[in-house]
Amino acid sequence: MTLRAPHHQPAPAAGRYTRRSVLTGAFALATAAALPVAAAGRAYSAAGPDIIACATWGARAASEPVVVLANRPERIVVHHTATANVTDYTKQRAFALARAIQTYHMDAQGWIDTGQHFTVSRGAFVMEGRHSSLAELRTGARQVRAAHCVGQNTVSIGIENEGTYTSETPPAAQYAALADLCAHICDQYGLPASEIYGHRDFNATSCPGDRLYALLPTLRKDVAARLGTPLSEPEEDPVWDLVRQATGRPPATLGEYLPAGLLR
Repeated sequence: MTLRAPHHQPAPAAGRYTRRSVLTGAFALATAAALPVAAAGRAYSAAGPDIIACATWGARAASEPVVVLANRPERIVVHHTATANVTDYTKQRAFALARAIQTYHMDAQGWIDTGQHFTVSRGAFVMEGRHSSLAELRTGARQVRAAHCVGQNTVSIGIENEGTYTSETPPAAQYAALADLCAHICDQYGLPASEIYGHRDFNATSCPGDRLYALLPTLRKDVAARLGTPLSEPEEDPVWDLVRQATGRPPATLGEYLPAGLLR
């Protein structure tokens, strides 16, 4: 999610997006099979996951006031950090990651704060990203303007997942935490589970990695199961699908995320 862009591009109308190809669906089934059964079948609490606030992980103050929009989000956009797939699953590592992301976004990208709304570490710790995201999620009436996906920053919730998921799948606990967070966001904002997308659906990027992207159909199903609602697919629009494929397909190589040495 390194694309630096303003927050004013209009989003395409809801319902215009189509689900992926048969090949992608088959890949999703294969990668989902690699996840332990407990990842999908874990009990979900309507209270939502424990989300660690900015103040707790040691966030800096935003460089200018964070904008709270009057509208609710229309969808969720899933990302990966494109950082190392570490086996350090501690809270300390999660906090260090959150601080490094904020430093990179503010000092290198020139943004006012962390770009995404929430971050899920490989150790399954869920953290608030941009200030005020957690407070607005709790009310379920408004959202914070973000900087995670061009054209979607005023109409979507962005979730970063620690790791690089081009050839590996997320740890089962991290995937389950992501599903819990998505279910809670959908519950709070009245979103259907079908409105969960990957970054590459909207921008020319490899994010969230081939393996995590292929898991999104399974994620939608697992979120719907947590919510106890049927999973409905948006109506297809062949014209928009062609446009999306022409403009939103990821390049083969695209460097993303934290410079070496920033995360320590």
